[in-house]
Amino acid sequence: MKRQKNHLSLYGIGPIYGALVIAITLAGLVCGKLPALSFGKLSCTKIPLAVIGVIFILLGVLMWVQAVFVSKLDNGIKNNRLVKSGIYSHVRNPIYSAIMFICYGVLLIAGNIIFIPLFFVFWLLLSVLVKHTEEKWLLDLYGEEYLEYCNKVNRAIPSLMKKS
Repeated sequence: MKRQKNHLSLYGIGPIYGALVIAITLAGLVCGKLPALSFGKLSCTKIPLAVIGVIFILLGVLMWVQAVFVSKLDNGIKNNRLVKSGIYSHVRNPIYSAIMFICYGVLLIAGNIIFIPLFFVFWLLLSVLVKHTEEKWLLDLYGEEYLEYCNKVNRAIPSLMKKS
């Protein structure tokens, strides 16, 4: 008889999301070097995009550190406890959001304005993947507690203001 797990996987869809976003980022960096896309490299946007890119990367690293080391998500999963404190009180998926922010920051540092819409693509991928996998699992596991949490905390974009 197969033994059922009583908690979520430690990795969830993270490796899939991470691989997709990193692949898109690398493809963007390679394609951004093509002469056909050089129109997006405007000299007046290079420094502002680089500064914003560094800010995105730093925010991503901060979210990842907060999620992994401070909030200790792995302990919550192993102990079958919904983690809602620390960074998880500002964003439901800070590790995935961190990947999104870091990759987007790298693209912005590349300095091509055609990469600006990719933030929406990264967000959409995260939303679709999480909504159709982990959110269903968490709802089955935690029920009403998870629904209340979802009503208070954004899925992918951190909020400094807590919803009541």
